[in-house]
Amino acid sequence: MEMINCKVNGIAVSVPKGSTILQAARAAGVEIPTLCYMKEINEIGACRICIVEATHTRGLVTACVYPVDEGMEISTNTEKVLRARKTTLELILSTHNKKCLSCVRSTNCELQKLCMEYGVDSDAFSGYVPASEPDTSTPHLVRDNSKCILCRRCVAACREQYVSVIGAMDRGIDTSIGSQFRTDLANTPCISCGQCTAVCPTGALTERDDTAKVWDALADPDKHVVVHTAPSIRATLGECFGMPVGTNVEGKMVAALRRLGFDRVFDTDFGADLTIVEEANELIERITNGGVLPMITSCSPGWVKFAEYYYPDQLDHLSSCKSPMQMTGAVIKSYYAKQAGIDPKDIVTVAVMPCTAKKFEIGRDDMEGAGYPDNDITITTRELSRMIMRAGIHFTALPDEEFDSPLGDDTGAAVIFGATGGVMEAALRTANDWLTGEDQTNVDFTACRGMDSVKEATVTIKGNPVKIAIASGGKAAKQVMDKIRSGESDWTFVEVMGCPGGCINGGGQPIQPQYVRDTVDLKGLRAAALYDQDQKSVLRKSHESPLIKALYGEGKFFEKPGCHKAHEMLHTTYVAREKYRL
Repeated sequence: MEMINCKVNGIAVSVPKGSTILQAARAAGVEIPTLCYMKEINEIGACRICIVEATHTRGLVTACVYPVDEGMEISTNTEKVLRARKTTLELILSTHNKKCLSCVRSTNCELQKLCMEYGVDSDAFSGYVPASEPDTSTPHLVRDNSKCILCRRCVAACREQYVSVIGAMDRGIDTSIGSQFRTDLANTPCISCGQCTAVCPTGALTERDDTAKVWDALADPDKHVVVHTAPSIRATLGECFGMPVGTNVEGKMVAALRRLGFDRVFDTDFGADLTIVEEANELIERITNGGVLPMITSCSPGWVKFAEYYYPDQLDHLSSCKSPMQMTGAVIKSYYAKQAGIDPKDIVTVAVMPCTAKKFEIGRDDMEGAGYPDNDITITTRELSRMIMRAGIHFTALPDEEFDSPLGDDTGAAVIFGATGGVMEAALRTANDWLTGEDQTNVDFTACRGMDSVKEATVTIKGNPVKIAIASGGKAAKQVMDKIRSGESDWTFVEVMGCPGGCINGGGQPIQPQYVRDTVDLKGLRAAALYDQDQKSVLRKSHESPLIKALYGEGKFFEKPGCHKAHEMLHTTYVAREKYRL
């Protein structure tokens, strides 16, 4: 590999030929500010914040796109550079909604941080400000173009999801980010994944805040308020309180939820185990009875919505199983309600999820397994962190506490649901035992692991090869679905997650600055926390869960996996969706 020698602020560094000034600076340990840049996704030099001085150039150049050459000397913090960046920030603010105190991104806004660092005058420039109204048409997202800086990160993220329902509209000072035909986002084939909110540097795109509904429920003496948390939340919530990426905060999370006032704190991991039991049974039935193969997982609502919009002719491949969130809610309002002697109508279920698409999912048809909505409210990891802060709870100082019974039991198989490949591995552990009729000691299907967007493997079950595929993110889902649609695939079982990396990178997870997303393996570190808990778990197969054993069997709540009652409560249907509604 040909290398290029250069200097960044006097620091000698050697980088591969073709590297940009930004890459050279990072190699030298120098951070250049950016607003529009996203590694390998949005390298467009639009915001002009990353400008630097360099030899062999004419004037200031954008570090994110300008290549280094041999002997180049780069200066990132000269008076000229700092003055130009400050002016650029002041120009951005000239059309920006500066109500920072009421913005959900205050103190975690990349624009705000840079303005503070550069000491900008927020009123340095004034003039024409394009009119805009917030788009509040969806249950999962709010778009406020008065806070948009036209960095186009959201556009790039949406494109990476193979959705592209937002893009630049008009020209010049009237340029804005909007949807085709100027329609509301609710009338587009948006899959509700929220990846746009995760990369937005300001408060222009945020999840719809449902915390007020939770506070109201907690304040109602006539309501029994139950909360349950998705597997991935324990590996991400700590980031909101300054803890290292990949810290497992399960115990502190449970303690915080109790102090918020929830009557019961349950674990959605139970629902993950329940999903595996029903899903593994469905897979075996399809294999045995000549059903539609490959069977595709259905626990990611963003993926399900993607399939309904873009592959409506392939919906019979999807498992009929509800997601763990919905299964947990259905059991809370039936099994738990009966055990606790509480009328289901008096129970409010709150689900803490990594995913903005979960806000859409609770409103889908066929989500009332017990005759009541499976879940009443969903909030994201970010929303939960704001509730904890508002309540004055010192999260890092909390003791570790355990989930409540009876829906607090889980297995290692359920925990790994939060990472891409986790659902597949969990299902294979159970299917392997059931098909062989033996308690298999080898439960680590390592071929399922890793952050590659598409993974293919052949696993051996009962001496027979079983071909599988795993995809995460819309672009990867397209690759897999195109092969299935064309008949090219010979897979038996396929896992698809709507977000790249799975739930650990969901659209509702803690927002990290882009330079962190570019330089730190967020997905890998978060996933590692889940796999570590799995390895330490006494029970690592879903069907070994004591609660699962208590639920299934003759004379029990469910007669057997896939029985009529299970289908009524734990399974669902899908619909082909019209892409644009004008």
